[in-house]
Amino acid sequence: MPHRVLVVDDDERVRTMVSWQLEAEGFTVAQAPDGRGALAAIREERPDLVVLDLSLPGVGGLDVLRRVRNEEKASGGPQLPVIVLSGRSGETDRIVGLDLGADDYLVKPFSPGELAARARSVLRRSAPPPAAEPTTVGGLVVDEPSREVSVDGRSVDLTAREFDLLAFLTRHPRQVFTRSQLLEHVWDATPEWCSEATVTEHVHRLRGKLDPAGDRFVRTVRGVGYRLEA
Repeated sequence: MPHRVLVVDDDERVRTMVSWQLEAEGFTVAQAPDGRGALAAIREERPDLVVLDLSLPGVGGLDVLRRVRNEEKASGGPQLPVIVLSGRSGETDRIVGLDLGADDYLVKPFSPGELAARARSVLRRSAPPPAAEPTTVGGLVVDEPSREVSVDGRSVDLTAREFDLLAFLTRHPRQVFTRSQLLEHVWDATPEWCSEATVTEHVHRLRGKLDPAGDRFVRTVRGVGYRLEA
């Protein structure tokens, strides 16, 4: 069954271009021109993925993302994959979007083919993994099937990408990965598509959530990259 994608943008030309590319690659596409329409579409017939522009009239894109994530937390339901689009290349929007739980971020103008590739990548990562026992490293417990994390018995709330990053590192304890390798394995991207600074931002936030006092679990290997302490 084709994946269902909701494209949200107030620019009809962008919606048409993106929808055409996604449909050509086998996706089923619905459209919404504003934030209120997006929220209504998500609540009525939940898509598999949302492509969400930040600069929407009325209810903005960040507000849409915030409301969706808050409703998911309240209901305990699975997290809806979201790719954020923005006409601004500044770091602030990217960081805020990622903090709110966006799975990926693209700056306009972008290639429709790249967006389709990102959509496939996000959907692959969001697919439930095969059943497995939780992985325990010191006081850290990572349960991939339920996407739950705890440290010394304390539940840790991670965004989808933060969880993917941690899960990948726990599968390879003490193995050092460069930022470009993490982009490839966790983001399914390359430095040409996605800045290595994105990895740095995610590692910084992940460390703060796992161990506010320091880098107890995710260590920096100076001049190389990162590893998970076993």
